[in-house]
Order: sequence, then C-alpha cells, then structure tokens
Amino acid sequence: MNLQSFRISTMLGIPVLLFSLLSACGKEDNIPSPSGKDAAVKSSAMAAIAAPPATWQEHWFEHVQLLNRKFYDDDVAVYFDNDVSSSVTWPNTYMGDVWRYTKGLYGSFGSDPRLFAIFHTGKYSGGHPSTYFDASHDNRNVIDVGSNSTSAWLSGTGNDLDITTHEVAHIVEGASKGYHNSPAFGIWGDSKWAEIFIYDVYKGLGRTADATRWYNLVINGSDNFPRAGTQWFKNWFYPIYQLGGSAGLNKYFTLLAQYFPKSGQNYSRAMNMGEFVHFWSGAVGRNLKAQATTAFGWTSTYETQFNQARATFPGITY
Repeated sequence: MNLQSFRISTMLGIPVLLFSLLSACGKEDNIPSPSGKDAAVKSSAMAAIAAPPATWQEHWFEHVQLLNRKFYDDDVAVYFDNDVSSSVTWPNTYMGDVWRYTKGLYGSFGSDPRLFAIFHTGKYSGGHPSTYFDASHDNRNVIDVGSNSTSAWLSGTGNDLDITTHEVAHIVEGASKGYHNSPAFGIWGDSKWAEIFIYDVYKGLGRTADATRWYNLVINGSDNFPRAGTQWFKNWFYPIYQLGGSAGLNKYFTLLAQYFPKSGQNYSRAMNMGEFVHFWSGAVGRNLKAQATTAFGWTSTYETQFNQARATFPGITY
C-alpha cells in the first residue's frame, strides 16, 4: 500500500500548551543572516548539509502552489504557500522536535536528514504524507497539511499539533528501517497507528498537557473495523504501550523489517490478523491473543492465521 495515495480530510480540535526547543542552527528566512564570527560558525555548522531549495513547485494531487521556504535547520525545512501568515513560527521548533524524536527512536529515513513540512491556508483541507521512497514528492520525507480557514495555523496548539504529528506517523509506518509500504495498513487503517504514535511523541517530548489532552480525546473512540464497536486505542494500542512503551512501538517495525516478506526495498504483501497479533506479541514480549480477543474478537480464521504465523515466523518469540 502506497501511503502517498491517501489524504486526511478531517481536522481534530482542542487547544493545548506549546512547549518546544529551538534548534541551535535553525534559520528563519525573513531574519537577517549573522555576520562576522557568528556567520562563520553558522556556515561551518551547516556546510555538511546542503540548504533545501528556497522555493518548491508543487506537482502532486491538485496542489499547484509555488511554496516558499520559511525556515530550515539540519532536521526540518518549513514551507508555506503565499496565504499562510508570516506570524506562524511554531512549526520551526515543534516539527523539528517531533522529527528529532522520531529519528532517535525509529532510526533514519533515507539519506536526507530533514523532514519537509508544508503548510497551506485557505485550501487543501486535511493532510497527507510522502516518504523518501516516493518520486511524487521528489523523494523527500514530507508532511503536507492545509486548512480552508483563512486563520489557519495561528495557534500552534490542539489540532495544529495533532494533524502534523499524525502525518509523521504515516512516514514512520511507510518507510521505517529502510523498507517501503505498511503491511498493517489494511488492518489498522488511516488513524489507529497514528493515535498511539501521537501519544508517544507527546510523552517523549515531555508535553504532559498534550499527552493528557490527546488521551482524553481518543480513549473512548470506537470504529467499525475489524468489527463494530472496536476501541483501538483503549483495548489494543494503549495496553500494548503500557507493556512495551516506545521501545515496543519501535520493536514492531524492527521485527517487520527483519522477518516480513519483501521484494527489494518494498514489503511485498499485506498482513493478516494472525500475523498482526504475532508481530505485536513479539514487540512487547507477551502473547497478545487474549488482548486481541478483547479488542477485536477472535474467530476461527484468526486462530488459523495466528498458528500459521507462529510457524512461518519462528524467530519472533514471546
């Protein structure tokens, strides 16, 4: 499944506190460059990584904007279309923090160390990701978010944080550990993995208020897949997180890269439910069949798949 093929059409709400640290070598394009000794130090620090382009012409989906680079450092490049307010600066710090945390936990995502974060105002409501595997977005790790509101992105709280972090979650599931595609996407859909990823990012960045807000927002959510009334966060991902924490989330992708079938750098097929439970059991070191029964119900098909998965992938133990 190619993650660039879907886009998020809804936005989440509820404001939050903003806390982040500015990368020491960041550069805002509308601030004069330093001179003298400071300029030499800055130039030396940035020399190893070429500056991202000052403008970027969109050429994907219905997007046709000429984007302007507003900020960059060694980890993030922020681009706005002409309708985004120049007063919006929170992505410079927040998106850098998220991407550094993500790379620190899940490893690198291609040879370019930067996340390219694109913002639109008054158009393209929702968001989508792309990864370094995808030529559609010039083989960059990209989040592209928009809003029909003319006052979009001004707060840097609540949904502003949630939707941008959500898109990074899709980069992780679609390009971790040097392999492309998400074998579990057909099981967990667009947002279920993203829910626990967002929670972990807020926890990992020390954003306690955001983590609590997000937990309260999703803990009672329910979906109609794989059966009606499924509570993914409450009965699957949050219990998994309590067992394995962020290390467990990372280990799932490590096991996937180690064992799941591939063709070149692409996962070659989708997972079934039995494999899904087997791989997550390996990630947290505990047989999760009982938890899966609570979360999803358990059928004879799942039982057959689970037993076959244990036989097919014996290196995954718990």
